[in-house]
Amino acid sequence: MLAIIGGRGLTQLTNLQITHQQVMRTPYGEPSGAFLFGMLNQHEVIFLARHGYGHTIPPHLVNYRANLWALREQGANKIISVATVGGIRADLKPGVIVVPDQIMDYTHGRDATFFERRDKPFSNADFTFPYSVALRKQILRSAQTAQQPCANGGVYAATQGPRLDSIAEINRYERDGADMVGMTGMPETALAKELELDYAIIAVVANYAAGRGDSSEGINMESVNAIAGAAMARVRNILECVVNHDD
Repeated sequence: MLAIIGGRGLTQLTNLQITHQQVMRTPYGEPSGAFLFGMLNQHEVIFLARHGYGHTIPPHLVNYRANLWALREQGANKIISVATVGGIRADLKPGVIVVPDQIMDYTHGRDATFFERRDKPFSNADFTFPYSVALRKQILRSAQTAQQPCANGGVYAATQGPRLDSIAEINRYERDGADMVGMTGMPETALAKELELDYAIIAVVANYAAGRGDSSEGINMESVNAIAGAAMARVRNILECVVNHDD
């Protein structure tokens, strides 16, 4: 079953025909909110708003472990995360949709693994390819079917938040090889890998990163929200095609 985790601009999936909702409990605490179960193009999916339905949970306080654990317990084996990012690479302009293929972690102090006990065996998740190759292809193929332009590949820099980054920090990420910057990519990506879930991100570029383009003098959050909200209609079109291309 496919699960969709919504970020900024996608606190609800308006094209989801909801059948029921369920509050979950896990060994890691409570997820971000109730799971919404429903039908998308006659396919069953689960939807969860990562930041809560009032967008009240900041990135560093999201219970990523509870979210992913509970989704797996409900039968989800594929997870698409929808997130907003700031564009660092020149072609990643506001409004562009991109499917990243690599990630770098600049977060700290988050619960980043399920292996937290000394009395149980642990394993080393292979993070060579952080995202599911098959699910990325499925998303890109669906974007083409939906006639929604989508950039293929890029390095996501996951930062702590909730503040935005300085120009110097963005310059550092660029030197490190990052193409975009966001706040929720980690530890979500790594935790999905530990649970052996097929996981990929659909990222919406909501603004230029600090010091780039029209963000050279600062970032206008009103504009960020407007661009993210407008782009989500295109993301929903892609998601409708994703379920039809489910292999």
